[in-house]
Amino acid sequence: MQKLFDKVDALENEYIDFLVDICSIESPSAYKKGVDEVGEYICEKARKLGWKIEIQKQEISGDCICITMNDEIDEKPIAFSGHMDTVHPVGLFGNPPVKKDGDKIYGPGIVDCKGGIAAAFLAMRALHECGFKGRPVKLILQSDEEVSSASSNKTTVSYMAEKAKDCIGFLNCEGYSEGNVTVKRKGINKYLFEVTGKAAHAGVCYSGLSAIAEAAQKILELEKYKEPEGITFNCGTISGGTVPNTVPEKCNFTVDIRFSTNEEMEKADKIVEEISKKSFLEGTTCKTTLLSHRVPMEIKKENLELLEKINEIFIKNNMMPLKQNASNGGSDASDISAYGIPCLDSLGVRGGAIHNKGEFVYTKSIAESAKRLSIIAYCI
Repeated sequence: MQKLFDKVDALENEYIDFLVDICSIESPSAYKKGVDEVGEYICEKARKLGWKIEIQKQEISGDCICITMNDEIDEKPIAFSGHMDTVHPVGLFGNPPVKKDGDKIYGPGIVDCKGGIAAAFLAMRALHECGFKGRPVKLILQSDEEVSSASSNKTTVSYMAEKAKDCIGFLNCEGYSEGNVTVKRKGINKYLFEVTGKAAHAGVCYSGLSAIAEAAQKILELEKYKEPEGITFNCGTISGGTVPNTVPEKCNFTVDIRFSTNEEMEKADKIVEEISKKSFLEGTTCKTTLLSHRVPMEIKKENLELLEKINEIFIKNNMMPLKQNASNGGSDASDISAYGIPCLDSLGVRGGAIHNKGEFVYTKSIAESAKRLSIIAYCI
């Protein structure tokens, strides 16, 4: 194990540069060119090492990728995974988008999830350099995770599951919280509400029906149902009206709904249906559309058994065992776990301000994560 960890340390600076490079290629989910550039950068590194590369072509989202080391070995593989897409529009982080400051590096998606990709590749490279031939090791790169794979109509998720179906474990490399691993996540439904009222001149506004006023009532009604430990409703965007002196005929808003179980999802969907049908201003109408869906990651026996194996490895090698954690955020681990593949989440890098302009990674956590991932692959 010391030889493996020494190799990670020797390669650390190379993979700090690797992370800076892939974060400098801005890749919001809707920007296929950027996502594919990130994928090609990583594939080129893998080609030089002689690893197998498979690509699932996509028309709208970036291409999904599976890189396999030791493809010739007839043993159950282990899979590492991360997503290449980010949330912010190109240019928001300035030029250059990546900045170093002491023990931190700032940049778009640097924790969520490009830091995890860098750590996983570093782990594979260290195993490769140490001559590891125990089993195949896969790196599965998702391309539209941040939009719940809506742009690929979930085909990227089904591809990931197909590539991981025989794996002894699927380790998703979302951001890491010291000493914790995620075994439970909330599911997410995103709905579009389209409210229609009746236009009128502002001077005789009482003769119209304000779609904005109706939408506001519906939003406030949804807010009443949110529970810290249960279902949550969040109205994230709203648009309506044309000019100030006209009663608005149209108003649209989107709602992010999170739930811990499929039963809670059914309850939330029923609430959406009831509020959509209810007219607070008589005469207004509303149409709802499900924009995207992600299943919850519920506590599963096979996931807990995988965690138990990993903790046995860590304790034997004088490493901190991992505690079970729950998250309100969504990830690919939820979908992969639903396929029955043993799965754990949040084994990437440490940092903060995820999805914010100040997102950062602690530089030393790249090697720390690579050591955890590499010893799991080596010993499991």
